[in-house]
Amino acid sequence: SKTNLDYDKILSEIGDFGPYHLRQFIFICFAVFVGSGFLFTFVFTASDLNYRCLIPECENASHTTYMTPWLSNAIPFNDKDPSKCERFSTINNNNQQSDFNCFNQNISKFIDEKKCEEFIYENDEVTILKEWNLTCAPNKWKLTLVGTINNIGQFVCFPLTGFLSDRFGRRLVLTIGTFAAGIIGLLKSFSVNYEMFLLLEFLEPMIGAGIYATSLILATELVKPGKRVMALCVIDTFYATGLAYISLLAMIFHNWRTFLRVYYAPTLLTISYFWLMTESVRWLLSKGDSSKAINILSKMAKANGKPDPTETLEQLESCSINNEKSDEKADKRESLKDVLKHPFLLLRIANCSFCWLTVVFVYYGLSLNSVTLAGNKYLNFISVSLIELPSFWLNYIIVERLGRRKTLCGGLICSGLACIFYELIGGEYFWIQLLLFLFGKFSISLSFSVLYVYTSEIYPTNLRQSLLSVCSMFGRIGSMIAPQMPLLALIWAPLAVVLYGTVSLLAGLLVLRLPETKNIQLPDTIEEAKFLKQTDKNFASSIVSGN
Repeated sequence: SKTNLDYDKILSEIGDFGPYHLRQFIFICFAVFVGSGFLFTFVFTASDLNYRCLIPECENASHTTYMTPWLSNAIPFNDKDPSKCERFSTINNNNQQSDFNCFNQNISKFIDEKKCEEFIYENDEVTILKEWNLTCAPNKWKLTLVGTINNIGQFVCFPLTGFLSDRFGRRLVLTIGTFAAGIIGLLKSFSVNYEMFLLLEFLEPMIGAGIYATSLILATELVKPGKRVMALCVIDTFYATGLAYISLLAMIFHNWRTFLRVYYAPTLLTISYFWLMTESVRWLLSKGDSSKAINILSKMAKANGKPDPTETLEQLESCSINNEKSDEKADKRESLKDVLKHPFLLLRIANCSFCWLTVVFVYYGLSLNSVTLAGNKYLNFISVSLIELPSFWLNYIIVERLGRRKTLCGGLICSGLACIFYELIGGEYFWIQLLLFLFGKFSISLSFSVLYVYTSEIYPTNLRQSLLSVCSMFGRIGSMIAPQMPLLALIWAPLAVVLYGTVSLLAGLLVLRLPETKNIQLPDTIEEAKFLKQTDKNFASSIVSGN
């Protein structure tokens, strides 16, 4: 479109990344940093704890420890840990306490779970399990349900956020989403019962889960094509460090209520974005609001120490006048209904949705099937969060050389092959299996990194976040399915990993049907999105022919 061409031209004149862009990026990255926890605080608030039965015949609840010398006489052990909910039956009915021989192990004994009415915890950590006594098997589903409810909230959020962002603007959705989710997070810390906590756990991601996607759209629309992948890497870096920050706070504040209050308090600062941030110029131009776009561009030039590009701004104002004379045409801007009229776009959405489902499914599946790391759970979470940083920046190097599609295709195929060879190698080659598993996880992480920016580039501006959110919504289906994969082992032990490998290979091949977007101007209309395919239609055939 004319306005979009002018916008890219103006970026060259007033600086494509100056102080103005830096300030906007700081605001965007802060929202990503504080918003990453909207999807992951439940890892610590609803985490399981180490606990055992209180043995009233042998100890007093206020003067005892988790491990005692006589404990093996009173409670069965699983390896080196005492059973959480089982204890040996009492041999005598008196309440006389003994230091070493509360129970006589030589006498026949049986498990009696009814005796476990009170529990002794390993440390002073307080989660909803301890506060609301969600202990033992009958209550275990209540802990796992928290994560499921969070994912359902995300599933609802993505299409809603996309529609609102494309209709009312990126800044509005980012500001209200972050601030409102922060308020809900604080309210969650005052939950009076499990039901209230669960309701707020659903509402929080339903409002705030789209922050990352909105931030990415804002960032990619702020810069020129050559800097989009760099923008993604910076945002991903703040996202990963935000996850590590969550674990650090949980390590310091062991009470889940205090942890939530300390974490969510800074999110309230984002209400200032209504005055500190500006709307996406590209979005304003796509909506025909050239007057606001011109005002922002003038501020951008001043902040970057550049003169106003007067001639180009006059052209934009002329476009604005023309738009005002054609209000009837402006009212008929492309909407989601128009997508149904274009089969190529429907096929592209279906392809991207399957790719999203695969990447999220395999990413979470491999994470859940990985061997539990020994040691401090907080440090483990920090390590798992920060280990993805190298894949983000390697992604930047590869994408700028090979392009989006080749990188995404390669990451999916490498992950798929790693999963399949993981099973073919066999358990006797432990270190080779471990390396293959890590390589598979690294490859799918790289694919995840490029997928966001790639999906945002192949759709028109008016529908960009709506269609990105549709694809991302299908990804949430993958994250909801992944926890159930261990059940497939009951049918055939390697079935889950083979499934990861198969869908990865299939998605990697289907990606070749999508257009390349490296250094290509973002499309503003459906016709421009179709032109992407026309300019790149011979790529798949060149891959097949080996050229």
